[in-house]
Amino acid sequence: MAGNPSKLIEITLFVRPDSIAQMSPAKTDSAFSRLKSHEWLSDLPAMLFWAALAGVLAALATLGFYRAMYYLLSLAGGHTGSIVQTVEGLPWYGRLLLPAAGGLVAGCLLYWADKRGSRTSSDYMEAVAIGNGRLSISQGLLRSASSLFTVVSGGSIGREGAMVHLGAMGASIVGRVVRMDTSRLRLLVACGAAGGVSAAYGAPVAGTLFVAEIVLGAMAIQSVGPLLISAAFANLTMRAVGHYHVVYPIEGLTQIAAAQMVPFVVLGLLAGVLAPQFLRILGLARAMFQRTELPLPVRLGIGGLLVGLLLISYPEVAGNGFSVVTSMLHHDWTWQALLAILLLKVVATAFTVGSGAVGGVFTPALLVGAAFGACFGKLVLALWPDADISQYLFILVGMGAFLGAATGAPLMAIVMMFEMTVSYQLVLPLMVACVLAYFVSRAVAQVAMYDVTLTREKDLLLRQSLRHLRLGELVRPADTVVSVDTPVKEALQMFMEYPVRYLYVVDEGNVYQGIVAQRDLTSMLMTQTDLQSRVAGDVVRFDFIKTLHPDMSLDEAQDIFVQFQGERLPVVSRDEQPRLLGVVYKSALLEKYSALKRSLDSSTDVLAEVTHRRR
Repeated sequence: MAGNPSKLIEITLFVRPDSIAQMSPAKTDSAFSRLKSHEWLSDLPAMLFWAALAGVLAALATLGFYRAMYYLLSLAGGHTGSIVQTVEGLPWYGRLLLPAAGGLVAGCLLYWADKRGSRTSSDYMEAVAIGNGRLSISQGLLRSASSLFTVVSGGSIGREGAMVHLGAMGASIVGRVVRMDTSRLRLLVACGAAGGVSAAYGAPVAGTLFVAEIVLGAMAIQSVGPLLISAAFANLTMRAVGHYHVVYPIEGLTQIAAAQMVPFVVLGLLAGVLAPQFLRILGLARAMFQRTELPLPVRLGIGGLLVGLLLISYPEVAGNGFSVVTSMLHHDWTWQALLAILLLKVVATAFTVGSGAVGGVFTPALLVGAAFGACFGKLVLALWPDADISQYLFILVGMGAFLGAATGAPLMAIVMMFEMTVSYQLVLPLMVACVLAYFVSRAVAQVAMYDVTLTREKDLLLRQSLRHLRLGELVRPADTVVSVDTPVKEALQMFMEYPVRYLYVVDEGNVYQGIVAQRDLTSMLMTQTDLQSRVAGDVVRFDFIKTLHPDMSLDEAQDIFVQFQGERLPVVSRDEQPRLLGVVYKSALLEKYSALKRSLDSSTDVLAEVTHRRR
């Protein structure tokens, strides 16, 4: 070919684009159809782009919420300081009436949101965990506005709840515009939530872990990767507009010695005991308000009025508690003041959350943990004055341990406290305290800040119990047993008394010999075989059916039952001379598998019911 250029030219001309189209029409049609149907927009690599966009939108939504909050605060107090500063600048009657008025407005907005109704979810956790990723825009905006009025009026609730929801809602809108399938849309909504946490706390990794641990319940890179991208771009957006800062900057912390770790072990254990009680108090308050059967606006107004009574003397319990924690970390509070803020913050949060206000309990839990850690630290330093441990270290570790126990996400709590302080010296005692607090809290009480966490834990325990369940737990006594010396006529009589097809045959030592089949005896009767001298040992079959063993798993037993037409199978020991232990019924096996399905179904029902109850 090299010696004949004309041939080369002919070949080159032959493979022009026209002929390429003729050679691969299927490929080009597939490409055009994918382009037309927008499928490529939701492929996994493209998800990284959409995750980044979701993070940017979440940051912008967070900034918008901040602007609205500061604007309303300026109307209420004449300046744009913290909520505590605004409340402190009001006269006593202003402190009393502001939360009540805010609660009334917030209740009206919630009532309006409930009346609108929607086929789509109004809670981002529900949309990701059990829904289709579609969030109601109208309900989302109304609920966020309700949370805004609760926050600016001094309600003891976190502002992060609305910020995270707005981020998730923006992601849901984007996913629906580009026509993502359900699984991709749910993941994108989770990305929006991670971006919201990242923007609200300046903690991108913790935001990722929050959604992965609590909402998704999975740490696979296919889901964590987009979450990380979304959280990172949310953080970058906040940095770009100059809104990023270290939340709790601490200087002068030193690395603690091994012996100094003991107080933090105790702190973690105590936090694990107290965090569930905090959540129980919130649950009791919610139940008490619901039993009044008052309209939602009235309930929130009463809740705000009760908070206002506390604000008259203690304005520090207003809002989410961020400014109070900052003050604790930079000023020396007396133990009386710490104890007062600890108890009153729990009561104020119970009034606000119990009345039905929409918002987060995340940040109030941080303040409760900080106050508890500070009280504990003062006690330790009083008993051990030579400990040389910073009081601020107790505050920060108390925050992380209490948060990890309350949320059921200790890894998230560890990373979040590190990102909010950028202090590596905090990590070691924080790790110990958070992990201990988590395990103690789960041993003390089955409560969690988010119902999806508790439901997922119950499902996991059930699956583990079923996975490790052995067949020996399902064994029942075998009634249709004969010995090898039993006359065939007695075996026939037993078939008439029991609706079974097989009798189990054992010797004098209860060693399993096999079965006597009903059809064999029926065949002997039809051929008029002499049955007077026959015994069960003469007609026994050893390998006719498979036997089970008590140490078998449910899956192994199910594989045998699939090949078996009957209702029950004999269970024998694994001895050299297998003894008959009893029988296992197919219905008992199916009942155990049904229990798992019922648990999974109930998880969906519980989440839906809890979401509906909190609306």
